[in-house]
Amino acid sequence: MDFTYDDEQTALRDAVRGLVGKAYADYEQRRRATKEDPGFDEKLWTQMAEMGLLGLPFTEDDGGVGAGPVEIGIVCRELGRVLAPEPYLSSVVLAGGLVSAVGTPEQRQELLGALSGGESVLAFAHDEPGHRWSAEAHDVTADASGALTGTKDGVLHGARADVLVVSAVLPDGGTGLFLVTGDALASVERSGYPTFDGGRAARITFDATAATPLGAAAADVTTSIATVQDITRIMAANEALGAMQTQLRATTEYLKSRKQFGVTLNTFQALTFRAADMYTSVELTHSMVDWATMVVAAGDPAQVADAAARAGLQVSRAGRHVGQEAIQLHGGIAMTAEYNVGTFTAHLTALDHLLGDAGHHLRALDATLGDHGVIDPLDRAATA
Repeated sequence: MDFTYDDEQTALRDAVRGLVGKAYADYEQRRRATKEDPGFDEKLWTQMAEMGLLGLPFTEDDGGVGAGPVEIGIVCRELGRVLAPEPYLSSVVLAGGLVSAVGTPEQRQELLGALSGGESVLAFAHDEPGHRWSAEAHDVTADASGALTGTKDGVLHGARADVLVVSAVLPDGGTGLFLVTGDALASVERSGYPTFDGGRAARITFDATAATPLGAAAADVTTSIATVQDITRIMAANEALGAMQTQLRATTEYLKSRKQFGVTLNTFQALTFRAADMYTSVELTHSMVDWATMVVAAGDPAQVADAAARAGLQVSRAGRHVGQEAIQLHGGIAMTAEYNVGTFTAHLTALDHLLGDAGHHLRALDATLGDHGVIDPLDRAATA
């Protein structure tokens, strides 16, 4: 596989880096943006739309650009490098991805066109109290008319969203997707709260709330939800990789500048070895994430699911390692809210738990062991 970017992809990376890098060059700018609702810079969101970033995943017929997963991964990685709090992953990749995969042509043109233009923020209301990391709805139900009842929690940017994409148990079983907009959205009880990494989430309660089916009415779309979740896992891995690369760079620069006993910290061999281990984790993650992103481009759902689990496991382990080492090698300053190292580690933890942690991915991979043949290292059959 060729992991190098072509000229257009390099130009995209540089453009995104210039935009978000300028917006959040100073960590204090991010702290100010996340301090007040909605928890991100609405002006920057509009600028991202003007650059075409919000429409990258969607076809031109739906108001988008029609780019591939490599380009989307580039955007996610650059957002991760500066901890940009804009809801690109949750609104564009996840919620927008579901509309693109399931919606009717009319729904796609209306919703994705508004999202691509920066006029609307979408949120996927799926997780429920006591349930997570599943492609199925459990306690939120839809009746025959499509009215929703139940509670969703941990809905990223759910209090700010202009459109909710809601999963619900169908009357005849299975999981359907529904749109809650306009007057129906105004009647929904939405309780927003800050997350531990400076983001925003909401608890949303539906009480016979009117909703419109996304796509065909009464269609079980569990498989589509699972595939979009897998794609989101891989794009979240790209974002995590960007954050880890920043932590590695910040840590090595700190070791080269901070002095102890009259010499810089990189003079101490034990600390240099720990930094080298961080580098190894980041580079292994880089290769895995690039490979998984290219698997998405191939388009086979089964292969995408496998790649998402493999990349998710690597990112989970590497993120924990890199985050902990960055804090310890920086010392006490890394534990303060005024310094960004702790926030980067908190965001890596949030991404790790967004759609499944290491244990979840390991169980998914373990379930596929029977699908593979056993290799006899001695090749005894050939020598018999």
